[in-house]
Amino acid sequence: MPHRPLRRRVRDIASGVEGELMAVVNENVACAGVEYWMEPAYIRAVSGREFTTSVANVQPA
Repeated sequence: MPHRPLRRRVRDIASGVEGELMAVVNENVACAGVEYWMEPAYIRAVSGREFTTSVANVQPA
């Protein structure tokens, strides 16, 4: 999904970790036949590892 700080340096306010925002996706996490959609943000930390967080936790660094 398009997101303003895509490919820019961001901070995950939940963990305090900074990195580059790689992607924001609209993901169906259905369970027991009930659809539930969420938008995780994928951030690549300086170490090179990517982690996910809620898109609401992303702010420019």
